[in-house]
Amino acid sequence: MRSLRCLRTATTRYTPQYLLVRFSAWPEHAGVRSPRRTFVVLKKKAQPFSHRTSLYARSRATMKYLSEFRNGRLARSLAADIRRRTRERWTIMEICGGQTHSIIRNGIDQLLPSEIELIHGPGCPVCVTPLEVIDRALAIAATPGVMFCSFGDMLRVPGTSGDLFTVKGRGGDVRVVYSPLDAVRLAQQHPNREVVFFGIGFETTAPANAMAVYQARRLGLKNFSMLVSHVLVPPAIEAILNSPASRVQAFLAAGHVCSVMGYWQYPPLAKKYGVPIVITGFEPLDILEGIRRAVIQLELRRAEVENAYARVVTYHGNQPAQKMLAEVFEVTDRAWRGIGVIPRSGWKLRADYRQFDAGARFQMQSITTAEPRLCRSGEVLQGTLKPHQCEAFGKQCTPRTPLGATMVSAEGACAAYYHYGRFAELSPSRPQDRASTT
Repeated sequence: MRSLRCLRTATTRYTPQYLLVRFSAWPEHAGVRSPRRTFVVLKKKAQPFSHRTSLYARSRATMKYLSEFRNGRLARSLAADIRRRTRERWTIMEICGGQTHSIIRNGIDQLLPSEIELIHGPGCPVCVTPLEVIDRALAIAATPGVMFCSFGDMLRVPGTSGDLFTVKGRGGDVRVVYSPLDAVRLAQQHPNREVVFFGIGFETTAPANAMAVYQARRLGLKNFSMLVSHVLVPPAIEAILNSPASRVQAFLAAGHVCSVMGYWQYPPLAKKYGVPIVITGFEPLDILEGIRRAVIQLELRRAEVENAYARVVTYHGNQPAQKMLAEVFEVTDRAWRGIGVIPRSGWKLRADYRQFDAGARFQMQSITTAEPRLCRSGEVLQGTLKPHQCEAFGKQCTPRTPLGATMVSAEGACAAYYHYGRFAELSPSRPQDRASTT
Protein backbone atom coordinates (compact mmCIF):
# COMPACT_ATOMS: atom_id res chain seq x y z
CA MET A 1 0.00 0.00 0.00
CA ARG A 2 1.12 3.51 -0.72
CA SER A 3 1.23 6.26 1.83
CA LEU A 4 1.37 9.97 1.12
CA ARG A 5 4.05 12.04 2.80
CA CYS A 6 4.88 15.76 2.75
CA LEU A 7 1.44 16.98 1.71
CA ARG A 8 1.50 20.60 0.63
CA THR A 9 -1.55 22.47 -0.62
CA ALA A 10 -0.51 24.49 -3.64
CA THR A 11 -3.65 26.15 -4.96
CA THR A 12 -7.29 26.39 -4.12
CA ARG A 13 -9.78 27.64 -6.68
CA TYR A 14 -13.51 28.18 -6.43
CA THR A 15 -15.93 27.60 -9.28
CA PRO A 16 -19.73 27.94 -9.36
CA GLN A 17 -20.16 24.23 -8.58
CA TYR A 18 -16.83 22.91 -7.35
CA LEU A 19 -14.06 23.62 -4.91
CA LEU A 20 -10.87 22.61 -6.69
CA VAL A 21 -7.94 21.80 -4.41
CA ARG A 22 -4.57 21.03 -5.95
CA PHE A 23 -1.78 19.64 -3.81
CA SER A 24 1.57 17.96 -4.21
CA ALA A 25 2.65 14.74 -2.55
CA TRP A 26 5.43 12.21 -2.58
CA PRO A 27 3.89 8.69 -2.68
CA GLU A 28 5.88 6.25 -0.62
CA HIS A 29 5.93 2.49 -1.23
CA ALA A 30 7.86 0.11 1.05
CA GLY A 31 9.86 3.00 2.46
CA VAL A 32 11.03 4.20 -0.94
CA ARG A 33 9.90 7.67 -1.94
CA SER A 34 8.66 8.01 -5.51
CA PRO A 35 8.91 11.18 -7.59
CA ARG A 36 6.56 13.96 -6.59
CA ARG A 37 3.07 13.79 -8.06
CA THR A 38 0.31 16.34 -8.27
CA PHE A 39 -3.21 15.41 -7.18
CA VAL A 40 -6.48 17.19 -7.72
CA VAL A 41 -9.47 16.87 -5.40
CA LEU A 42 -12.92 18.04 -6.41
CA LYS A 43 -15.38 18.99 -3.67
CA LYS A 44 -18.87 19.47 -5.00
CA LYS A 45 -21.21 22.13 -3.69
CA ALA A 46 -24.93 21.53 -3.37
CA GLN A 47 -25.88 21.68 -7.05
CA PRO A 48 -28.21 19.42 -9.05
CA PHE A 49 -26.65 16.97 -11.48
CA SER A 50 -26.89 17.61 -15.19
CA HIS A 51 -26.99 14.85 -17.81
CA ARG A 52 -23.62 15.54 -19.38
CA THR A 53 -21.65 16.97 -16.45
CA SER A 54 -22.01 14.80 -13.38
CA LEU A 55 -19.55 14.93 -10.50
CA TYR A 56 -18.34 11.52 -11.67
CA ALA A 57 -17.70 12.79 -15.19
CA ARG A 58 -15.92 15.95 -14.02
CA SER A 59 -13.64 14.14 -11.61
CA ARG A 60 -12.98 11.12 -13.84
CA ALA A 61 -10.02 12.74 -15.61
CA THR A 62 -8.17 13.19 -12.32
CA MET A 63 -8.68 9.68 -10.96
CA LYS A 64 -5.53 7.66 -10.75
CA TYR A 65 -6.13 4.81 -8.34
CA LEU A 66 -8.71 2.07 -7.99
CA SER A 67 -9.95 3.27 -4.61
CA GLU A 68 -11.26 6.48 -6.17
CA PHE A 69 -13.71 4.45 -8.23
CA ARG A 70 -15.04 3.00 -4.96
CA ASN A 71 -15.64 6.30 -3.18
CA GLY A 72 -18.72 5.85 -0.99
CA ARG A 73 -19.65 9.54 -0.94
CA LEU A 74 -19.64 9.79 -4.73
CA ALA A 75 -21.55 6.51 -4.98
CA ARG A 76 -24.29 7.83 -2.71
CA SER A 77 -24.42 11.06 -4.72
CA LEU A 78 -24.85 9.15 -7.96
CA ALA A 79 -27.51 6.92 -6.40
CA ALA A 80 -29.36 10.00 -5.14
CA ASP A 81 -29.30 11.51 -8.62
CA ILE A 82 -30.69 8.27 -10.07
CA ARG A 83 -33.53 8.38 -7.52
CA ARG A 84 -34.33 11.98 -8.40
CA ARG A 85 -34.53 11.18 -12.09
CA THR A 86 -36.55 7.96 -11.88
CA ARG A 87 -40.27 8.37 -12.53
CA GLU A 88 -41.24 4.99 -13.98
CA ARG A 89 -40.31 1.33 -13.53
CA TRP A 90 -37.35 0.21 -15.61
CA THR A 91 -35.50 -3.07 -16.10
CA ILE A 92 -31.80 -2.88 -16.94
CA MET A 93 -29.55 -5.83 -17.77
CA GLU A 94 -25.83 -5.81 -17.10
CA ILE A 95 -24.18 -8.06 -19.66
CA CYS A 96 -20.95 -9.05 -17.91
CA GLY A 97 -20.60 -11.43 -14.98
CA GLY A 98 -17.86 -9.21 -13.59
CA GLN A 99 -20.39 -6.40 -13.39
CA THR A 100 -22.85 -8.75 -11.67
CA HIS A 101 -20.32 -9.60 -8.97
CA SER A 102 -19.49 -5.92 -8.44
CA ILE A 103 -23.20 -5.07 -8.11
CA ILE A 104 -23.88 -7.81 -5.58
CA ARG A 105 -20.62 -7.41 -3.65
CA ASN A 106 -21.06 -3.67 -3.22
CA GLY A 107 -24.83 -3.70 -2.76
CA ILE A 108 -25.35 -1.36 -5.69
CA ASP A 109 -28.83 -2.71 -6.38
CA GLN A 110 -29.80 -1.78 -2.82
CA LEU A 111 -28.81 1.85 -3.40
CA LEU A 112 -31.25 2.15 -6.28
CA PRO A 113 -34.92 3.10 -6.10
CA SER A 114 -37.41 0.24 -6.07
CA GLU A 115 -38.50 1.23 -9.58
CA ILE A 116 -35.13 0.11 -11.00
CA GLU A 117 -34.59 -3.62 -11.40
CA LEU A 118 -31.22 -5.02 -12.43
CA ILE A 119 -31.23 -8.42 -14.11
CA HIS A 120 -28.17 -10.45 -14.93
CA GLY A 121 -27.16 -11.36 -18.46
CA PRO A 122 -25.22 -14.18 -20.12
CA GLY A 123 -21.83 -12.46 -19.91
CA CYS A 124 -20.01 -15.25 -18.08
CA PRO A 125 -17.84 -17.08 -20.63
CA VAL A 126 -17.39 -20.14 -18.43
CA CYS A 127 -21.13 -20.36 -17.83
CA VAL A 128 -22.21 -20.26 -21.49
CA THR A 129 -19.69 -22.84 -22.72
CA PRO A 130 -22.00 -25.65 -23.87
CA LEU A 131 -22.08 -28.94 -22.02
CA GLU A 132 -21.11 -30.85 -25.15
CA VAL A 133 -17.86 -28.84 -25.38
CA ILE A 134 -17.15 -29.46 -21.68
CA ASP A 135 -17.67 -33.20 -22.16
CA ARG A 136 -15.45 -33.15 -25.25
CA ALA A 137 -12.74 -31.38 -23.23
CA LEU A 138 -12.98 -34.04 -20.52
CA ALA A 139 -12.62 -36.81 -23.10
CA ILE A 140 -9.61 -35.16 -24.75
CA ALA A 141 -7.95 -34.48 -21.38
CA ALA A 142 -8.35 -38.16 -20.44
CA THR A 143 -6.66 -39.33 -23.65
CA PRO A 144 -3.20 -40.89 -23.03
CA GLY A 145 -0.36 -38.73 -24.26
CA VAL A 146 -2.36 -35.49 -24.08
CA MET A 147 -1.29 -32.49 -22.02
CA PHE A 148 -4.49 -30.49 -21.54
CA CYS A 149 -4.01 -26.81 -20.68
CA SER A 150 -6.67 -24.46 -19.39
CA PHE A 151 -7.25 -21.38 -17.31
CA GLY A 152 -8.05 -22.27 -13.73
CA ASP A 153 -11.69 -21.20 -13.85
CA MET A 154 -12.58 -24.12 -16.14
CA LEU A 155 -11.30 -26.89 -13.91
CA ARG A 156 -14.40 -27.17 -11.71
CA VAL A 157 -17.04 -26.56 -14.38
CA PRO A 158 -19.26 -29.65 -14.24
CA GLY A 159 -19.73 -31.81 -17.29
CA THR A 160 -22.10 -34.74 -17.55
CA SER A 161 -19.88 -37.02 -15.45
CA GLY A 162 -17.26 -34.93 -13.68
CA ASP A 163 -14.91 -32.02 -14.30
CA LEU A 164 -11.28 -31.46 -15.25
CA PHE A 165 -10.23 -31.93 -11.62
CA THR A 166 -11.81 -35.38 -11.78
CA VAL A 167 -9.79 -36.19 -14.90
CA LYS A 168 -6.62 -34.92 -13.21
CA GLY A 169 -7.34 -37.07 -10.15
CA ARG A 170 -7.59 -40.12 -12.39
CA GLY A 171 -4.14 -39.50 -13.83
CA GLY A 172 -4.83 -37.12 -16.70
CA ASP A 173 -2.20 -34.47 -17.42
CA VAL A 174 -4.30 -31.33 -16.84
CA ARG A 175 -2.35 -28.12 -16.34
CA VAL A 176 -3.35 -24.59 -15.38
CA VAL A 177 -1.73 -21.89 -17.50
CA TYR A 178 -1.92 -18.12 -17.28
CA SER A 179 -1.70 -17.45 -21.01
CA PRO A 180 -2.36 -19.49 -24.15
CA LEU A 181 1.23 -18.73 -25.12
CA ASP A 182 2.27 -20.84 -22.11
CA ALA A 183 0.63 -23.79 -23.87
CA VAL A 184 2.59 -22.97 -27.04
CA ARG A 185 5.82 -23.05 -25.04
CA LEU A 186 4.84 -26.39 -23.50
CA ALA A 187 4.32 -27.77 -27.01
CA GLN A 188 7.82 -26.62 -27.91
CA GLN A 189 9.28 -28.21 -24.77
CA HIS A 190 7.41 -31.52 -25.20
CA PRO A 191 7.47 -32.37 -28.91
CA ASN A 192 6.36 -35.95 -28.23
CA ARG A 193 3.18 -34.90 -26.42
CA GLU A 194 -0.08 -33.54 -27.79
CA VAL A 195 -0.68 -30.16 -26.12
CA VAL A 196 -4.28 -28.91 -26.20
CA PHE A 197 -5.41 -25.50 -24.99
CA PHE A 198 -9.03 -24.90 -23.99
CA GLY A 199 -9.85 -21.63 -25.77
CA ILE A 200 -13.12 -20.23 -24.45
CA GLY A 201 -14.47 -16.77 -23.74
CA PHE A 202 -15.85 -13.60 -25.26
CA GLU A 203 -14.06 -11.12 -27.47
CA THR A 204 -11.87 -10.13 -24.51
CA THR A 205 -9.76 -13.30 -24.43
CA ALA A 206 -9.97 -14.14 -28.13
CA PRO A 207 -7.00 -12.02 -29.37
CA ALA A 208 -4.52 -13.85 -27.13
CA ASN A 209 -5.91 -17.20 -28.28
CA ALA A 210 -5.66 -16.10 -31.90
CA MET A 211 -2.05 -15.06 -31.30
CA ALA A 212 -1.27 -18.49 -29.81
CA VAL A 213 -2.55 -20.28 -32.91
CA TYR A 214 -0.77 -17.79 -35.16
CA GLN A 215 2.50 -18.39 -33.29
CA ALA A 216 2.08 -22.16 -33.37
CA ARG A 217 1.73 -22.01 -37.15
CA ARG A 218 4.73 -19.68 -37.48
CA LEU A 219 6.82 -22.04 -35.34
CA GLY A 220 5.67 -25.07 -37.32
CA LEU A 221 4.32 -26.89 -34.26
CA LYS A 222 2.53 -30.12 -35.15
CA ASN A 223 1.64 -31.11 -31.59
CA PHE A 224 -0.35 -28.01 -30.58
CA SER A 225 -4.09 -27.61 -30.98
CA MET A 226 -6.92 -25.59 -29.47
CA LEU A 227 -10.45 -26.55 -28.48
CA VAL A 228 -12.30 -23.36 -29.47
CA SER A 229 -15.58 -22.18 -27.97
CA HIS A 230 -15.54 -18.40 -28.42
CA VAL A 231 -18.78 -16.43 -28.27
CA LEU A 232 -19.75 -12.88 -29.28
CA VAL A 233 -21.77 -10.33 -27.31
CA PRO A 234 -23.83 -8.40 -29.93
CA PRO A 235 -25.64 -11.51 -31.27
CA ALA A 236 -26.45 -12.51 -27.69
CA ILE A 237 -28.00 -9.09 -27.04
CA GLU A 238 -30.12 -9.47 -30.16
CA ALA A 239 -31.19 -12.98 -29.14
CA ILE A 240 -32.29 -11.71 -25.72
CA LEU A 241 -34.28 -8.87 -27.29
CA ASN A 242 -35.95 -11.31 -29.71
CA SER A 243 -37.04 -13.61 -26.89
CA PRO A 244 -40.77 -13.36 -26.04
CA ALA A 245 -39.87 -13.61 -22.35
CA SER A 246 -37.43 -10.69 -22.43
CA ARG A 247 -38.14 -7.79 -20.05
CA VAL A 248 -34.93 -5.87 -20.80
CA GLN A 249 -35.38 -2.15 -21.50
CA ALA A 250 -31.71 -1.08 -21.42
CA PHE A 251 -28.26 -2.69 -21.37
CA LEU A 252 -25.03 -2.03 -19.55
CA ALA A 253 -22.52 -3.33 -22.10
CA ALA A 254 -19.25 -4.92 -21.02
CA GLY A 255 -16.40 -2.40 -21.08
CA HIS A 256 -13.59 -4.91 -21.54
CA VAL A 257 -15.27 -6.47 -24.58
CA CYS A 258 -15.66 -3.00 -26.11
CA SER A 259 -12.02 -2.19 -25.34
CA VAL A 260 -11.14 -4.85 -27.93
CA MET A 261 -14.00 -4.57 -30.43
CA GLY A 262 -15.11 -0.98 -29.96
CA TYR A 263 -18.82 -0.24 -29.92
CA TRP A 264 -19.55 0.41 -33.58
CA GLN A 265 -21.72 -2.73 -33.64
CA TYR A 266 -24.16 -1.42 -31.03
CA PRO A 267 -25.88 1.63 -32.62
CA PRO A 268 -27.82 -0.54 -35.13
CA LEU A 269 -29.11 -2.67 -32.22
CA ALA A 270 -30.14 0.37 -30.19
CA LYS A 271 -31.97 1.82 -33.18
CA LYS A 272 -33.63 -1.44 -34.28
CA TYR A 273 -34.97 -2.43 -30.85
CA GLY A 274 -35.33 1.01 -29.27
CA VAL A 275 -33.13 0.22 -26.25
CA PRO A 276 -30.39 2.36 -24.68
CA ILE A 277 -26.96 0.70 -24.49
CA VAL A 278 -24.36 2.19 -22.15
CA ILE A 279 -20.74 0.98 -22.30
CA THR A 280 -19.89 0.50 -18.62
CA GLY A 281 -16.89 -0.42 -16.48
CA PHE A 282 -16.75 -2.62 -13.42
CA GLU A 283 -16.14 -0.52 -10.33
CA PRO A 284 -19.06 0.83 -8.27
CA LEU A 285 -18.85 4.36 -9.70
CA ASP A 286 -18.58 2.98 -13.23
CA ILE A 287 -21.72 0.92 -12.79
CA LEU A 288 -23.73 3.64 -11.09
CA GLU A 289 -22.80 6.11 -13.82
CA GLY A 290 -23.86 3.56 -16.44
CA ILE A 291 -27.21 3.09 -14.69
CA ARG A 292 -27.65 6.86 -14.38
CA ARG A 293 -27.12 7.37 -18.10
CA ALA A 294 -29.46 4.49 -18.94
CA VAL A 295 -32.20 5.91 -16.70
CA ILE A 296 -31.85 9.36 -18.26
CA GLN A 297 -32.31 7.88 -21.73
CA LEU A 298 -35.26 5.74 -20.64
CA GLU A 299 -37.04 8.66 -18.99
CA LEU A 300 -36.48 10.84 -22.07
CA ARG A 301 -37.59 8.01 -24.42
CA ARG A 302 -34.22 7.94 -26.13
CA ALA A 303 -32.39 4.87 -27.45
CA GLU A 304 -28.74 5.64 -28.06
CA VAL A 305 -25.32 4.16 -27.39
CA GLU A 306 -23.25 6.02 -24.80
CA ASN A 307 -19.68 5.37 -23.74
CA ALA A 308 -19.38 5.73 -19.96
CA TYR A 309 -16.00 3.95 -19.97
CA ALA A 310 -14.08 6.42 -22.14
CA ARG A 311 -10.86 6.00 -20.17
CA VAL A 312 -10.56 2.53 -21.75
CA VAL A 313 -12.99 2.21 -24.67
CA THR A 314 -12.93 3.92 -28.07
CA TYR A 315 -15.49 3.71 -30.84
CA HIS A 316 -13.33 1.55 -33.14
CA GLY A 317 -11.58 -0.47 -30.42
CA ASN A 318 -8.22 -2.18 -30.65
CA GLN A 319 -7.47 -2.35 -34.36
CA PRO A 320 -4.37 -4.63 -34.19
CA ALA A 321 -6.30 -7.10 -32.02
CA GLN A 322 -9.21 -7.10 -34.47
CA LYS A 323 -6.79 -7.69 -37.35
CA MET A 324 -5.35 -10.73 -35.56
CA LEU A 325 -8.84 -12.07 -34.89
CA ALA A 326 -9.78 -11.69 -38.56
CA GLU A 327 -6.60 -13.49 -39.57
CA VAL A 328 -7.22 -16.60 -37.42
CA PHE A 329 -10.99 -16.83 -36.80
CA GLU A 330 -14.20 -16.63 -38.79
CA VAL A 331 -17.76 -16.16 -37.55
CA THR A 332 -19.93 -19.23 -37.04
CA ASP A 333 -23.14 -20.34 -35.33
CA ARG A 334 -22.49 -21.22 -31.70
CA ALA A 335 -24.40 -23.09 -29.01
CA TRP A 336 -24.71 -21.34 -25.64
CA ARG A 337 -25.19 -23.45 -22.54
CA GLY A 338 -28.73 -23.08 -21.23
CA ILE A 339 -29.76 -20.87 -24.14
CA GLY A 340 -29.30 -22.85 -27.36
CA VAL A 341 -27.79 -22.08 -30.74
CA ILE A 342 -27.48 -18.38 -31.62
CA PRO A 343 -26.70 -17.73 -35.30
CA ARG A 344 -23.33 -16.12 -36.05
CA SER A 345 -22.56 -15.75 -32.36
CA GLY A 346 -19.14 -17.38 -32.18
CA TRP A 347 -15.78 -17.89 -33.80
CA LYS A 348 -14.09 -20.93 -35.28
CA LEU A 349 -10.66 -21.38 -36.81
CA ARG A 350 -10.32 -20.39 -40.45
CA ALA A 351 -9.46 -23.04 -43.03
CA ASP A 352 -5.79 -21.95 -43.07
CA TYR A 353 -5.56 -22.75 -39.35
CA ARG A 354 -7.88 -25.77 -39.24
CA GLN A 355 -4.97 -28.12 -38.54
CA PHE A 356 -4.90 -26.63 -35.02
CA ASP A 357 -8.55 -27.49 -34.33
CA ALA A 358 -8.56 -29.97 -31.43
CA GLY A 359 -12.20 -30.83 -32.09
CA ALA A 360 -11.25 -32.12 -35.55
CA ARG A 361 -7.96 -33.68 -34.43
CA PHE A 362 -9.56 -35.73 -31.65
CA GLN A 363 -12.64 -37.41 -33.09
CA MET A 364 -14.42 -38.37 -29.89
CA GLN A 365 -17.23 -40.86 -30.40
CA SER A 366 -20.38 -41.52 -28.38
CA ILE A 367 -20.32 -38.36 -26.24
CA THR A 368 -23.71 -38.24 -24.50
CA THR A 369 -24.60 -35.08 -22.62
CA ALA A 370 -27.26 -34.60 -19.96
CA GLU A 371 -27.96 -31.41 -18.01
CA PRO A 372 -28.87 -31.85 -14.32
CA ARG A 373 -32.64 -31.90 -13.99
CA LEU A 374 -32.65 -29.44 -11.07
CA CYS A 375 -30.34 -26.89 -12.69
CA ARG A 376 -32.03 -23.72 -14.00
CA SER A 377 -28.89 -21.87 -14.98
CA GLY A 378 -30.23 -21.32 -18.49
CA GLU A 379 -33.02 -19.15 -17.11
CA VAL A 380 -30.51 -17.27 -14.96
CA LEU A 381 -28.33 -16.59 -18.01
CA GLN A 382 -31.33 -15.26 -19.95
CA GLY A 383 -32.28 -12.94 -17.10
CA THR A 384 -35.69 -14.54 -16.53
CA LEU A 385 -34.77 -16.00 -13.12
CA LYS A 386 -32.76 -14.69 -10.17
CA PRO A 387 -30.40 -17.29 -8.65
CA HIS A 388 -32.16 -17.42 -5.27
CA GLN A 389 -35.43 -18.23 -7.06
CA CYS A 390 -34.03 -21.62 -8.14
CA GLU A 391 -35.22 -24.43 -5.86
CA ALA A 392 -31.76 -26.04 -5.76
CA PHE A 393 -29.86 -22.82 -4.94
CA GLY A 394 -27.85 -23.18 -1.72
CA LYS A 395 -29.21 -26.69 -1.16
CA GLN A 396 -28.37 -29.30 -3.77
CA CYS A 397 -26.35 -26.66 -5.65
CA THR A 398 -23.44 -24.98 -3.83
CA PRO A 399 -19.89 -24.01 -4.86
CA ARG A 400 -18.69 -27.35 -3.44
CA THR A 401 -21.39 -29.33 -5.27
CA PRO A 402 -22.31 -27.20 -8.30
CA LEU A 403 -25.04 -28.33 -10.65
CA GLY A 404 -24.23 -25.68 -13.24
CA ALA A 405 -21.37 -23.43 -14.26
CA THR A 406 -23.11 -20.31 -12.90
CA MET A 407 -22.45 -21.59 -9.37
CA VAL A 408 -18.77 -22.38 -9.82
CA SER A 409 -17.51 -19.63 -12.12
CA ALA A 410 -15.89 -16.52 -10.66
CA GLU A 411 -18.26 -14.51 -12.88
CA GLY A 412 -21.38 -16.63 -12.40
CA ALA A 413 -24.49 -14.97 -11.01
CA CYS A 414 -25.30 -17.94 -8.76
CA ALA A 415 -21.80 -17.83 -7.27
CA ALA A 416 -22.19 -14.09 -6.58
CA TYR A 417 -25.51 -14.58 -4.81
CA TYR A 418 -24.11 -17.47 -2.75
CA HIS A 419 -20.83 -15.84 -1.72
CA TYR A 420 -22.49 -12.55 -0.73
CA GLY A 421 -25.43 -14.07 1.13
CA ARG A 422 -28.27 -13.30 -1.27
CA PHE A 423 -30.43 -16.26 -0.32
CA ALA A 424 -33.63 -14.22 -0.51
CA GLU A 425 -34.92 -11.11 -2.22
CA LEU A 426 -33.72 -7.96 -0.50
CA SER A 427 -36.04 -4.97 -0.71
CA PRO A 428 -34.50 -1.53 -1.12
CA SER A 429 -34.80 0.66 1.93
CA ARG A 430 -37.57 3.24 2.15
CA PRO A 431 -36.89 6.55 0.35
CA GLN A 432 -36.59 8.48 3.60
CA ASP A 433 -34.08 5.96 4.94
CA ARG A 434 -32.04 6.14 1.76
CA ALA A 435 -32.08 9.93 1.80
CA SER A 436 -30.58 9.97 5.27
CA THR A 437 -27.46 8.19 3.99
CA THR A 438 -26.66 10.62 1.18
